Order: sequence, then C-alpha cells, then structure tokens
Amino acid sequence: MSMPSQTRTDAGLSTALRVSVARLARRLRAQRADSSLSATQIGVLGAIEKHGPMSPGELADHEKVKPPSMTRVIAGLEERDLIQRAAHPTDRRQVVLALTDTGKQTLRETRRMREAWLVQRLKELTPEEKATLRAAAPILEKISQA
Repeated sequence: MSMPSQTRTDAGLSTALRVSVARLARRLRAQRADSSLSATQIGVLGAIEKHGPMSPGELADHEKVKPPSMTRVIAGLEERDLIQRAAHPTDRRQVVLALTDTGKQTLRETRRMREAWLVQRLKELTPEEKATLRAAAPILEKISQA
C-alpha cells in the first residue's frame, strides 16, 4: 500500500490522521441504539458505567462541560429512565447518578452496533490492509494516551 505524497511529512501525516480519525469517530458515534441520544449523553452513560455512580459535578468535570449543561443532559437521561439518582454514600447533601437496567442495555446495544459496523468495514479490507491496521492500533493507542 503506497503512501500518498502528502503524508510523507509529519505535517501531512498529521493532517491525514486528524481528518481520518475524526471521520471514523463521527461514523462510529452515528451507530447508537437510540438515535435521539447525543454523543454527550452516550458519553455520560459510559462514564458512569466505567467509574461507577458519580455526582453531577463529577460528571460535568469528567465530560468537560459546564454544570448547567450537565443538568440538561442528566434531565434528558432521567426522563428516558437511563440513569437514576441515589443518595451520596458519604455526603447527605449530594446525590450520585447510576445507570438503570435500561441505561445499561442501551449502552450495550450501542456498543454492539458500533462493533458490528466496524467489523463490516474491516471485512471490506485486504489482508495486507488489516495487517497494517493491526500494527498501527498500538501506535494510535499510544498517541491517544499522550
């Protein structure tokens, strides 16, 4: 697989990667169990699943949004019965948010849909292209963690 001339420099490679990774992320985000959920709402469900029950403030910090914006996101998720409020374990003045069974199922289904979409795209590649992606995956992970 030949590399286009514009990716021979670091700047050209940077541009090509930025565009491709952004497009891939956008295509993956479009694959979700409930198309009325925003990327932020799916992100909040994933954060709660990964980190356990979180306060609204912790969620706002984690998702890098302002508290009033998070309040709207939380209201939408509660309205759909995807998250529920519970008493904070150590501070009675606060609440934490946890996934409901419906929230867990929505997250599982969204991930299943994203995996299925990506598996289908991988089936369209040659064995050499798949080998290149296998070699690139740890490098992309390293860049994403920097």
